[in-house]
Amino acid sequence: MSDHPVYLTGVGIHPFGRFPDLDVTQLGLAAIRSAVEDSGLERPDFDAAFCASVYSGVAAGHKVLSRVGWTGPPIMNIEAGCASGGAALSLGADLIRSGRHQRVLVFGMEKMPRGMIRSSFFPGWCEEAGLTPAPAYFALRARRLMEHSGVTPDDLADVVVRNRQQGARNPFAMFRKPVTRQEVLTSRLVCAPLNLWMLCSPNEGAAAVILSNQPARGQPAIKVAASVLRSHHPGSALGEHTPLCGRIVAEPESPTSVASREACSQSGFGIKDLDVVELQDTDAGRHILSVEELGICGAGEGGAYIRNGGGSRDSDLPINLSGGLLSKGEPLGASALGQIVELAWQLRGTAGERQANKPRVALAHTVGRGANASVVILAKD
Repeated sequence: MSDHPVYLTGVGIHPFGRFPDLDVTQLGLAAIRSAVEDSGLERPDFDAAFCASVYSGVAAGHKVLSRVGWTGPPIMNIEAGCASGGAALSLGADLIRSGRHQRVLVFGMEKMPRGMIRSSFFPGWCEEAGLTPAPAYFALRARRLMEHSGVTPDDLADVVVRNRQQGARNPFAMFRKPVTRQEVLTSRLVCAPLNLWMLCSPNEGAAAVILSNQPARGQPAIKVAASVLRSHHPGSALGEHTPLCGRIVAEPESPTSVASREACSQSGFGIKDLDVVELQDTDAGRHILSVEELGICGAGEGGAYIRNGGGSRDSDLPINLSGGLLSKGEPLGASALGQIVELAWQLRGTAGERQANKPRVALAHTVGRGANASVVILAKD
């Protein structure tokens, strides 16, 4: 028996930023109501709901949906770091593919603490050594890119410049002012080689999508052609090339590489078929590593890819037309679903100033703590 199709039938988003007068439940509600309105549904009517969050507390999804009087069907709360939204979407899509459900709601929300993202993922000695704040291992990763991919500080700065230029066109982004290479390079040094503007900002926001086994009426049919979640492999603490511990193998394959390959196999599309991409850029180095691990360019070619204009707005494969996390900021539970919302608009042709040239196939990619890598491929029918 063949799998049932999965369609993206509604999307909604609350802007990313800082909103001291709103609690996390209000952010989630705003995104859900926007997605329901977008779908054309007269009322929330779902077989199940999946809530992605990291800092929102116990039963966060239940708290949100109780505000609209929605009880009975299952509500599942999902945490996978930055990949929480991708994990939630994969679970919802799989239930529709199996025929168990016909329509599901997937939403993510967050109000991030201010300051550097700290983690309980690592053992105590890592915290004592100063390795648990995110910029520390982002910097280790960037150093490795410099060694193996020929990445320079100028390359890192140029990633920021490009993403901020694109974010200036996004009304849902936190940072909408373009910056220059010199401004990036002279911003405060946080953890060498990363300056302040090379790092995304933890913030607040929400996003929601509706998945169904039938396309929405009055909209282009957008199919979830693949949704894959993979975790770390033995030999790497984070499932990526970050030298925090000894390795069992010299170069373990990253979960992003595995997820990308499996998503292409599941969807029937190759990397060369993609028209637009939203990828993980929690820092400028992660952007370049994502390009390599997804297979957009070869291993070790990320620096040259950036220098040659790869991924720019006018290139064959525009990347992060939303401005990415470097422009939008990152509310962990909402960031992956924010990518899906952006790509839905791109495939519909409703992205305004950010619109790509008639895209038909799109890819979203996130990586979360514990080395959870999510890759989703959307295709316009």
